[in-house]
Amino acid sequence: MRKPLIIIILFFSFVSLHAQRNEIGPFLGTSYYLGDLNPSKHFLLTKPACGLVYRYILNQRWALKMSGLYGSVEGSDAKAKFNEKRNLSFKSPLFEVSSQIELNFLPYATGNKEKNYFTPYIFAGISVFSFKPKAKYNGTWYNLQPLGTEGQGTSSSGVKPYSLMKVSFPFGLGFKYSIGDNISIGAEWGIRKTTTDYLDDVSTTYADPVVLSAEHGDIAAILGDRSLKEPGEDIDNKGLQRGNSNTKDWYSFAGVFITCKFKTSGNKSCPAYHKHSMFKEFLKKD
Repeated sequence: MRKPLIIIILFFSFVSLHAQRNEIGPFLGTSYYLGDLNPSKHFLLTKPACGLVYRYILNQRWALKMSGLYGSVEGSDAKAKFNEKRNLSFKSPLFEVSSQIELNFLPYATGNKEKNYFTPYIFAGISVFSFKPKAKYNGTWYNLQPLGTEGQGTSSSGVKPYSLMKVSFPFGLGFKYSIGDNISIGAEWGIRKTTTDYLDDVSTTYADPVVLSAEHGDIAAILGDRSLKEPGEDIDNKGLQRGNSNTKDWYSFAGVFITCKFKTSGNKSCPAYHKHSMFKEFLKKD
């Protein structure tokens, strides 16, 4: 899990030192989730998000982007009106470090005023993100991963607790607009396919509540099965389907950004840039 994060950090350090065209600025927007507790409703239960965006301009068509974004996600059977009798809900903070490549539909350069001053674009890349699902019971929020609500880490299961840091694959679209010599504003929406099905702490089957209670405490058994029951109804869900393990969870960031163009030194160009003529010619292909 450390390798993708190390690669992203090294890449960011390299382009910061060798870049001739740089843009950096804040991102403000929202985040939301798709998964077992919300299979299909985009922008349901959106939460505020913010972050920092760095863009390295290769030419008027291509750019490399790094970003660090922070938000939160939330899901609820009742609010999604999906499998309401299951009655599960969660919330989780979300922090992402991402590396992406952007393709502009039109030639674009920040600072242009008469032409090439706007463009739609698409992007794709790789991210490392952390999360920590929680659920509320009797006014108190509990971290779900240590409780092993589906039997993880108990004697009745050979499954270990899931990792709280995973890789995701972002892709999406946006729009950029130059409003001055060095300022670019825009908006983008991107969705991330994750490599986990536990962003919401829901994936497989109901665990044995007796084992959960004995080994992880009563609260683990309570949060593992919160099914709504009719008065006098006694249902044993042990072994029944709790989530859909055949699909992974998704999350999304959508919002606006403003970036400012700057140079890494007082020179008009970077000396390292002139040492690599092939790279120089590539950058001229605007």
